[in-house]
Amino acid sequence: MTNPLLLPVVDAPFPDILPEHVAPAADVALAHAEDALEAVRTTTTYTYDATLGAFERATEELEWLQTVVDHLEAVATTPELRGAHEALQPRLSAFYARIPLDAALYRALSAFAETDEARGLDATRARLLTQRLDEFRRHGAACSDADKARLLALDVELSEKTTKFSQNVLDATNAFELLVGDDRIAGLPQSAVEAARASAASKGKDGYRFTLHQPSLLPVLQYADDRALRETLWRASNTRASAAPFDNAPLLADILRLRAQKAKILGFGNFADLVLADRMAKQGARALAFVEDLTARTEAPFARETAELEAFARAEGAAMPLAPWDVGYYAEKLRKARFDFDGEALRPYFAADAVLDGMFRLSETLFGITVRPRPAPVWDAQVRTFGIEEGGRLAATFYVDLHPRENKRGGAWMNPLRTGRRTSAFEPHVGLFCANATPPVDGKPALLTHDEVLTLLHEYGHLLHHALSDVEVRSLSGTNVAWDFVELPSQLMENFGWARETLDRFAQHHETGARIPDELFERMERARTFRAATMQMRQLSFAATDLALHTRYDPATDGDPVSFARRTMQPFAPTPFPDDYAMICSFTHLFAGAVAYAAGYYSYKWAEVLDADCFTRFLREGVANPEVGRAYRDAILARGDAEPPEALFRRFMGREPDVTALLTREGLLAG
Repeated sequence: MTNPLLLPVVDAPFPDILPEHVAPAADVALAHAEDALEAVRTTTTYTYDATLGAFERATEELEWLQTVVDHLEAVATTPELRGAHEALQPRLSAFYARIPLDAALYRALSAFAETDEARGLDATRARLLTQRLDEFRRHGAACSDADKARLLALDVELSEKTTKFSQNVLDATNAFELLVGDDRIAGLPQSAVEAARASAASKGKDGYRFTLHQPSLLPVLQYADDRALRETLWRASNTRASAAPFDNAPLLADILRLRAQKAKILGFGNFADLVLADRMAKQGARALAFVEDLTARTEAPFARETAELEAFARAEGAAMPLAPWDVGYYAEKLRKARFDFDGEALRPYFAADAVLDGMFRLSETLFGITVRPRPAPVWDAQVRTFGIEEGGRLAATFYVDLHPRENKRGGAWMNPLRTGRRTSAFEPHVGLFCANATPPVDGKPALLTHDEVLTLLHEYGHLLHHALSDVEVRSLSGTNVAWDFVELPSQLMENFGWARETLDRFAQHHETGARIPDELFERMERARTFRAATMQMRQLSFAATDLALHTRYDPATDGDPVSFARRTMQPFAPTPFPDDYAMICSFTHLFAGAVAYAAGYYSYKWAEVLDADCFTRFLREGVANPEVGRAYRDAILARGDAEPPEALFRRFMGREPDVTALLTREGLLAG
């Protein structure tokens, strides 16, 4: 029987993929990739097809295998699959780490670059050639043999340690549960009470079960009158994976040390400069200057918000000074008092199925596509499958996995499973997006918070970037763009969750079909910028800490990274952190991959500047205007990395980015 991991097809046979398939499939895919690279190394025919084109195709089968195994380990993990995944990672890391150190490959591509054919390449393939040669130089092609060997060992070790970091976070999250009785649930919304009761029942237990998954955790921090309950869950969440048996603190130190060593060998001052060399920011110092500028613009309103919350909480009889587990609780009370707005009032209008359908219909209007259910094999019965059709053909297929499970990691993400071909042999793109949104309870539909709706719009934005890409070169397609540009399409979609005209497309009462009443919508809109400075400072704290760890952190003078991160984040927080605050130990954005968002967390805010600015054109010309949607699709979504991101932005907006739109949207211009 053919190994299902060796079939890079539109409909992956997920139910047929077993842990025992991983190793033999890797043997085959690695051998095929190595043979293809050897053909490039030894060629004497310096044409595009024999060099750059062959190099581009060489790892396609292997990338498919890796993507599918990584995905299944994230959404349907078992001890056996985890073991197979752990065994696979060092093999892949060693293989990929050798490529930019391979002098023969570098020579072959360099030789092609000197040919007339290379000088006559179209703009997209010329960009690919330039990028590949730059990557070889930046990642060690010119290093000594000794340094190449050290770089290879570093990459393998980084892969092992970051994989373990991610697993520790998942295990620590799943290891926690808290069962309480009726005496401790006062203040919680009915939806949270029902979910906690159902969670306990699913484990054969009485009472109410709370976990560290976001749909369980956040309502407690926002609404629970029981301060001790809030403290227990806040502390558990913010000390996750910081103690045995899932202690990530030693791994943090090792990962930072290995990254710094890699940057030094490659001739960079720090790891941030290494990873930002091909991004919009270019250098760690420029990214840090961006974060510091936004911080300076936010500090005054942040101080006002903090003082307002303290005064309100004191008047409410709160114990002073406020602790971190008090902030969300009293902020919610203040929001309700000031705006007479309770976010829970919106849940009946956000049934998950209706939200998905509304998102899809909006994208049809904006981008001229059709989204339909499409049967395909799935990894879990919860998963839904769809196709995107255009011009009478299937342009893309995708999977949607919305709710938490114990065998699924937390958070929300989009994954481009496969990049289709945009040639005469047309093949559709394949992608997915996952979330951990509020699940259905007791036979009722899953009713989401507005924040969860925005999360789904965000991930669908990533999916559309992949699915609507029209670039013939696979590695310049879709979301394969500069890391500080990749969040533009996702964050731009969130704006449609605030505009009345588009919100009405996916916000209808799940029982009556009525849209959100005008008075409730107006209260929601007035509350939009409530404590916006505090939220922005939180994001900036992560960005500043990330950059500090990857530019100037020195264990000899700064101590352990957990304490250093705590000290760095403190000025951005409205209350003092406890001495055991260790959020950094579960910060998978930075430490669950060899690079991921390491030295790049600033990208969220960088891209917010871009998305807020781009959305001003929709506001000016029509929020659901198909002409603007088509212009955005043609300039941004369709082009991937075929051109520099700065050029794509200018094509859509006709000018350089302006931070004013973000500050206006967040209500941070005054004062």
